[in-house]
Amino acid sequence: MAKKQEDSPTGKKIKRARLDKKMSLDAMANETGLSKEQIKMIESGEKTPSVGTLIQLSRALGVDSYHLLKHEESTSKERSKAYTKRTDNYAYTPLAPGAENKHLKAFRIVIDAEKSHGGVSFCHEGEEFVHVLEGNVNVQVGDHVNSLNKGDSLHFNSGIKHDLKNVGQTRAELIVVVYAP
Repeated sequence: MAKKQEDSPTGKKIKRARLDKKMSLDAMANETGLSKEQIKMIESGEKTPSVGTLIQLSRALGVDSYHLLKHEESTSKERSKAYTKRTDNYAYTPLAPGAENKHLKAFRIVIDAEKSHGGVSFCHEGEEFVHVLEGNVNVQVGDHVNSLNKGDSLHFNSGIKHDLKNVGQTRAELIVVVYAP
C-alpha cells in the first residue's frame, strides 16, 4: 500500500466536493468507473490521481480539475511546485493553472524510464493530443499501439480505452492536451 502523503489538499478537495454534493462513494464509483477503495485512497492522500482519473473525478463532481489541484501558496515558486503532482510512475504539471471552466487542459508529463500508469487504462469523454518532447513512449489506443519518439505527436479519441508507457531507458517528457466537453 502506498505511503500516506503528509498533506493532500487535492484528496481533501475531492472529498469535500463529494460530500458537499451529498454524493455517496457508490454514486462516485458509478460515475467514474473507479472502485470505492480507489476513491477512498485518493481522498485520504494514499494515492495521487492520474490526469485521466482527475478529469473523471472533476466531471463527476461538476468542478474544474484545476480547482482540485489549486493550492494557496505565497510565492510563484511554491505555486509551481504545488501544481506538480506525482503518481507512482510519473509526474504531471498543469500548464494553464487558473484557466477555470475551460474544456482544454494542458499538462507536462514526465514518466520514469520503463514505466507506465501501473497497468491502469484510461477512458474519458473527449479527445487527447500527445507530443513527445524527450524519450520513447507507446500509447495504446484500444488494441492499437502507437510508438512515439522525440518530436512525434498523436491525436486520438480519449473515449477509447488508452494507456501510456515509457518504453525507453531514460525518462520521457510529454505535453498532453485533453479536450473534455
